[in-house]
Amino acid sequence: MTAVDAQPRPVTPVTIAAERLARLAERLDGEGAAEAREIAALVGGLDPYLASCTTPESSELAALASRTRSADWGDGPLEQEMLSGHVEGRLLAFLVHATGARRVLEIGMFTGYSALAMAEALPAGGNLVACEIDSSAAALAAASFSASPAGRRIDVRVGPAVSTLDTLASAGETFDLVFVDADKAGYEQYLEILLTGGLLAPNALVCVDNTLMQGEPWTTGSPSANGAAIAAFNRAVAADPRVEQVVLPVRDGLTLIRRI
Repeated sequence: MTAVDAQPRPVTPVTIAAERLARLAERLDGEGAAEAREIAALVGGLDPYLASCTTPESSELAALASRTRSADWGDGPLEQEMLSGHVEGRLLAFLVHATGARRVLEIGMFTGYSALAMAEALPAGGNLVACEIDSSAAALAAASFSASPAGRRIDVRVGPAVSTLDTLASAGETFDLVFVDADKAGYEQYLEILLTGGLLAPNALVCVDNTLMQGEPWTTGSPSANGAAIAAFNRAVAADPRVEQVVLPVRDGLTLIRRI
């Protein structure tokens, strides 16, 4: 991949709102412009402040993030904005510590930031199975994992996630924590397999990413295919009597789900 220096575009409700407010301030005059700039600063300063107050990422995670940002993703479906990033990575690692998870499953690895963040938090003997369908993303992740002591805890499975999940279920494997960050149209199927396929250990925690999807599930206008899929997934989870859940407004939304 060719190195590039493009800055991430706004892809979360907070960063999108901050950008739009800043543009609005440029079109206004007088007190209206001043107020719009103040609101833009209030909203736009939130994520940087959260990051500054959160435990720093490891040098290995910082290198992985830099590698992802500098890669040329072209016009394909993958983009640097898919990186989980510092605060969400720390939250996932925190959840590994808090739950005492020893076995972690990730559905949708991309370049491996969240996988490595969680692997760093695993206890001795713990391991993480990461599913990724894109071989180029998996290769970039593997290069980062090889440079980290925690990388040896990660078992990457390249291929369709449903096939990998079927293989894991057939082998009788169970997981204490699952992170889902794959194709949005597949979310309902992935959760159903987790709930019915014997893959969840007792008291397992399922974490699902992008469940606020740039604000599309609740704003007006025609949603994208991903926005519509997330809105449908959120409705299905809220109506499912088998689980309880809470949606956290971290980055693009993270839903925590546990089986009742």
